[in-house]
Amino acid sequence: MANGEWRIGQGVSSPHSLFAIRYSPFAIFARLGAMPTSPYDTDLDRNPANFQPLTPLSFLDRAATVFPDQTAIVHGARSWTYREFFARARRLASALARHGIKRGDTVAAVLANTPAMLEAHYGVPMAGAVLNTINTRLDAAIIAFILDHGEAKALITDREYSQAVKEALARCKAKPLVIDYDDPEFSGAGERVGTIEYEDFLRAGDPDFSWLMPDDEWDAIALNYTSGTTGDPKGVVYHHRGAYLLALANVITCGMGKHPVYLWTLPMFHCNGWCFPWTLSVVAGTHVCLRAVRAAAMYDAIASRKVTHLCGAPIVMATLLNAPAHEKKPLPHAVEFMTAAAPPPEAVLAGMKEAGFNVTHLYGLTETYGPAAINDWHREWDRLPLSAQAARKARQGVAYPVLEALDVIDPETMRPVARDGETLGEVMFRGNVVMKGYLKNQAATQKEFAGGWFHSGDLGVIHPDGYIQLKDRSKDIIISGGENISSIEVEDALYKHPAVAAVAVVAKPDEKWGETPCAFVELKPGTSATSEDLIAWCRQNLAAYKCPRYVVFAEIPKTSTGKLQKFKLREVAKGV
Repeated sequence: MANGEWRIGQGVSSPHSLFAIRYSPFAIFARLGAMPTSPYDTDLDRNPANFQPLTPLSFLDRAATVFPDQTAIVHGARSWTYREFFARARRLASALARHGIKRGDTVAAVLANTPAMLEAHYGVPMAGAVLNTINTRLDAAIIAFILDHGEAKALITDREYSQAVKEALARCKAKPLVIDYDDPEFSGAGERVGTIEYEDFLRAGDPDFSWLMPDDEWDAIALNYTSGTTGDPKGVVYHHRGAYLLALANVITCGMGKHPVYLWTLPMFHCNGWCFPWTLSVVAGTHVCLRAVRAAAMYDAIASRKVTHLCGAPIVMATLLNAPAHEKKPLPHAVEFMTAAAPPPEAVLAGMKEAGFNVTHLYGLTETYGPAAINDWHREWDRLPLSAQAARKARQGVAYPVLEALDVIDPETMRPVARDGETLGEVMFRGNVVMKGYLKNQAATQKEFAGGWFHSGDLGVIHPDGYIQLKDRSKDIIISGGENISSIEVEDALYKHPAVAAVAVVAKPDEKWGETPCAFVELKPGTSATSEDLIAWCRQNLAAYKCPRYVVFAEIPKTSTGKLQKFKLREVAKGV
């Protein structure tokens, strides 16, 4: 990267060739006839001694050097030290290289929260390749699309998901090397669909493999696909620089001291687990793997492993709070819980505090490497009543330290809205932890980056203190009789009812009003409530026009990361 030149991507032969462009600020200035002049530009060029590409791979190298005997991974009754973790990641990189995987190739993974998934986050990019973690709950057609679109050269897959993967491989054009992971902690059905088992594959690798640094910190490290609820999924490309910065920011924002113990309740396939597979190596922490999110397993792990941190959607909090008494165990200490997705209902936040969890609300999207905003807590807020504290915690907050800017902007004028906590605008991001762009989709990339900001599609307000608060997704706003109704506001009112376990509010077409709120509700075990009860409850807490006119008691469809699938409910609501 001499003379200020930054190379983006791997060249035209790579599946990531959308990003194969060059940018030279000096060339731009030269064309404008305004070359910069500064005494500091002379004989002070970058060289290997003073400049190295940022990559999170260096964190594992350091952890294994400084804390080789520290426990890195726990899975069931087995554990691995950082020395062993580093050696296994290098074995994986070596074995992939021996099978022809080279810089810019895609290696896909359909894996649960297991040691193999952690090793893939290092071993794959150590071979110069790009890791594509695939949602384990996708159907065969979507998996096939992702394998083809990302041009997967290798696939590591867990036996649990063999049925969908086998069908996907039969449907897709890509013919990757398939490596089966046979997890001893999985006792269910499934078959091997590949040509070699993961442990056998690793044994052929070199534990002292000279792993590859990226040529450029802007090189791709990971490929993540959006949910694709309104069309084919889009491939979100992350670079080494962004992954490095967000991994460090997680340590800061989540208050991680040395050797934290992290419980994997957040799927690692989701935004690369918010970059926490790389974060833990910064502080030589312990990864406690968990195949399935169940209350008893979570409480057992927290009690026996002395878990200090975990992440998850509000549904994970609900699972912990609503667990039967015999499954709950006393917390050994206050446990830090980082949550994102929809704003946690005030009642849930208050319940978590009483149970001994300190909840920190994060906010971000797949396109921002996961969380890029944090509800940074002020100590004086601890003196507020619990209800007022919960209201503060429900805000999405301010920018991560490594994000350049976060604001609420009028998408028509591209000007920031008033900081009054009332004026609605679109939440936008700018900085080094925003994606490179969408793979092979330049039009969508340019649309999302219009005006020099990443457009989230989330609607919100910004308070006088600079903290943002989401009001809805742009597509989830209910427009009734010309009035905008936030589905989040209606949901929050319903969550305060003692019988409500989960709720989603969507728009139902209405001849008179255009749209009207329709609530889908799951009740807590052992409780009861009628639609009339819940509508009357809302009338005590909301303006009349915001109250749902219809209440449906049913299980709410959720994604594998706990997000409510409102697009499905909107279809159901049409027939209510």
